[in-house]
Amino acid sequence: MTRTFKRKIYDRMLEWKRSRNGKTALLIEGARRVGKTTIVKQFAEQEYQSHIMIDFNQASKQIVGLFDDLMNLDYIFLQLQAIYNVTLHERQSVIIFDEVQQCPKARQAIKYLVADGRYDYIETGSLISIKKNTQSITIPSEEQRISMLPMDYEEFQWAVGDEATMPLLRTFLDKKNPLGAAHRTAMRDLRLYMLVGGMPQAMNEYLETNNLSLVDQVKRDILHLYRDDFQKLDPSGRLERLYMKIPSQLSKNANRYRPSQILGDVKNEKMQELLHALEDSKTVQFCYHTNDPNVGISFTEDSSRFKIYCADTGLFVTLAFWDNDFTENVIYQKLLSDKLSANLGYVYENLVAQMLTATGNRLFYYSWPKDDKHRYEIDFLLSRGAKLFPIEVKSSGYNTHTSLDVFCEKFSKVIDKRYLIYTKDYKKDGATILLPVYMTPLL
Repeated sequence: MTRTFKRKIYDRMLEWKRSRNGKTALLIEGARRVGKTTIVKQFAEQEYQSHIMIDFNQASKQIVGLFDDLMNLDYIFLQLQAIYNVTLHERQSVIIFDEVQQCPKARQAIKYLVADGRYDYIETGSLISIKKNTQSITIPSEEQRISMLPMDYEEFQWAVGDEATMPLLRTFLDKKNPLGAAHRTAMRDLRLYMLVGGMPQAMNEYLETNNLSLVDQVKRDILHLYRDDFQKLDPSGRLERLYMKIPSQLSKNANRYRPSQILGDVKNEKMQELLHALEDSKTVQFCYHTNDPNVGISFTEDSSRFKIYCADTGLFVTLAFWDNDFTENVIYQKLLSDKLSANLGYVYENLVAQMLTATGNRLFYYSWPKDDKHRYEIDFLLSRGAKLFPIEVKSSGYNTHTSLDVFCEKFSKVIDKRYLIYTKDYKKDGATILLPVYMTPLL
């Protein structure tokens, strides 16, 4: 049985429908398999009298050809109704362009379709701004864009039938109370999220089978799909290698992702093209170095220094163990019970990056010399008005925070709250808040 999961993006879609009332199309962009088609279909069925969904991965030449000539919109609408055997009703129907990047002319047509005003339009797509998908068209300004990410931790909890945990965690954080005896269960639930991840197919497999090896196979199928997409964009295989090497780059605990270590000598223009394609795929999150941690942090980002995280930590775990034919169930069980011997700091770092992104944060970090051989580093910097929240991430109960202390002394004027995110219960150590990782979405 394939389930339809409750997703937060639905409320944003409702707000678009209510506030825009047909004056813009809605473009939902996101990685393959995050659930774009499912949520749009659900929305169309529940919020409109009728709908037509055009899947441009499968659309016939006849359908694609309709968008070559927009002089007679009446003819286009009649053809669509006849082909899909659907009656459209003025201001009560929606036409969906699924995977619209496959038909650039349909995307360009949005300008005229919206101006016509009879129906609503929703587009879904990945690789929306890649050069080959936009070079021959005028990008319509009548698009309202929103990004769809993998299921966040709260959506994951909803999927397993738990709607109480996140509000309770908010109460504990507001009162500055540790969970006490409940902490161990909260961490086990979080590690399950790390392993299954937020891809709806993986979640569905977990609920169907309760078998983490089968979940891993679903995630491998998704990763193979991503690799195929990268190969189509870049047959040389360089784009695929940039993605596949994310875990190994993070595990080195280096202060930046180094594409040259993976690809060798590549001309800067080509390297920038590859990195843009990777970012546009929405399969990853870039975290940029800031050269001046201050108000207006986005103005001081260094585009040449960055880290790359997988958009979904469940896929990241599978990618980290990619060399095995499958991730053996024993590995999953050890990860779930927190008994795997490998240093998993980079997995928790990826998880925190995913959680911060899910709550609308852009990712920045800061690194500076300690001495000739060592550096201090703040893993994440959150901008909060005129102040900053610096964050260090630890994978264990290790609660020293030297980098945080030095950073907060150095930039004391712009610091509000400071956090060490780790695997133990909530407590304070002087001015530093030691935050259990499952409370990250509440920052």
